[in-house]
Amino acid sequence: MATRRIKLTVAYDGTDFKGWQKQHPPGEPPLRTAQGVLEQAVRHVVREEVSVHGASRTDSGVHALGQTAAFDTASEIDVDRLAPAISSRLPGDIRVTEAEVVPDAFNVIGDVEAKAYRYRVAFDRREAHERPLFDRRYVAWVPWQQDLDAMNAAASHLVGRHDFASFTRLNHGRESTVREVHACDVELTGGRELAITVSGEGFLWNMVRIIAGTLVEVGAGRRSVESIEASMSARDRAAAGVTMPPEGLALLWIRYGPPGCGRQRQMQRQRVS
Repeated sequence: MATRRIKLTVAYDGTDFKGWQKQHPPGEPPLRTAQGVLEQAVRHVVREEVSVHGASRTDSGVHALGQTAAFDTASEIDVDRLAPAISSRLPGDIRVTEAEVVPDAFNVIGDVEAKAYRYRVAFDRREAHERPLFDRRYVAWVPWQQDLDAMNAAASHLVGRHDFASFTRLNHGRESTVREVHACDVELTGGRELAITVSGEGFLWNMVRIIAGTLVEVGAGRRSVESIEASMSARDRAAAGVTMPPEGLALLWIRYGPPGCGRQRQMQRQRVS
């Protein structure tokens, strides 16, 4: 029986999920994850035991506006009906915003060309009553004033292809810590609130949260703009800033190249690194 490969765009509030990836600790019930919840809904709609794979393994508490997932199915359901049908089977903190048929060669992880994340920070909140309330699930906070000019100057040093070993957690599990950052910008988004937006070919475990923590330290005058290059050169986690909490982070979008292009890019990266 012929199958189709379906790509989904998924949004979720990560607060009550233990991250994206399915987790089933031995001898315990499965943890509530975005992938697990979505997969069950998809199976109900297509009436098959399909496996749903995602492009980005967001951590517990991290949100997504544009996560991408894919699965193969023999179901002949109209693709235009899939997003509403799957969403109707999902809880209120996750939904499918788009569904489309893609070529069989499409690789939801390998064909990723770029991703973007946004980290929101409420700053200059010294007193307890000034901390975020209604948006506390989506905005981290720091007590210090922030110098956005200094933060953007520091952020510019992160753009390009670098070894980001200092900007990932220990035991990150990756063979290479070299990554290319396409853009890193800091902007004021409201009264005493800013957003750090980072895009690149891919990111290491906790990389964006550590970038955010480092830039916040620069903004507070606790770290110099020039220290960023020294932090990267050190290739030591202790040389970069703190890891900011997960609630401020959201996966904005994922962009793809032509189906099947992932293997060629991987070989190019290996030659460069």
